Amino acid sequence: MTVRAVRVLSRADVVVHDGLVSESILDLAPAAARRISVAKRKSRHTYAQEEINRLLVGLAREGLIVVRLKGGDPFIFGRGGEELEACRAAGIDCEVVPGITAALAASASAGAPLTHRESAQAVTFVTGHAAGEVEPDLDWPALARANHTVVIYMGVSTAGRIAARLIAAGRAPSTPALVVFRASRPDERRIPTRLGDLAEAAASDTGPALLVVGEAMSAALASLAPNPGLREERA
Repeated sequence: MTVRAVRVLSRADVVVHDGLVSESILDLAPAAARRISVAKRKSRHTYAQEEINRLLVGLAREGLIVVRLKGGDPFIFGRGGEELEACRAAGIDCEVVPGITAALAASASAGAPLTHRESAQAVTFVTGHAAGEVEPDLDWPALARANHTVVIYMGVSTAGRIAARLIAAGRAPSTPALVVFRASRPDERRIPTRLGDLAEAAASDTGPALLVVGEAMSAALASLAPNPGLREERA
């Protein structure tokens, strides 16, 4: 979290939070603050997005200071834009505080840069699934270019299809890749692998994961785990 986020959280009357937010973070809110979990998992939502939107508006209209606390950054596949639009449409004053998105946390902990002057002159964040069961409409030839890091959010269940698409578009199966489960948490686990083995690596654990493909991920093979309890494997 940023220092600014901690300051905002310390003034909250209500904290509407994601399931990935740890207790240690929630404890930064006032003891009297009400906590409401709106945890989402694949195909299992405590609240539908429209219900979350209405909840935020309703609480704010009660005159409460409402903090919508997300894991990562609200504007990187966090649906923060939808919630902001709903609040603005209801005339609610809002402040957006940036967070540290999972791609940055995973890259830093693995010692594998998302951009590198020699091996990664571009980085693209994509989602592994679109609304419903529709496959994301992505520019696969562009993503398959060499010296380009591709970060896939929410792509565990579609890792095989994603790898096949990238390979069919011209990316070499030997391209270094990294799968990071539970990025930045104490039980983080990372698996350096190759694009051709991405599906197998992604299926080796449960829970939220990030898939990173690109030549710069070769640095993850040489990285040392700074946390003695952190699990790092090769696939």
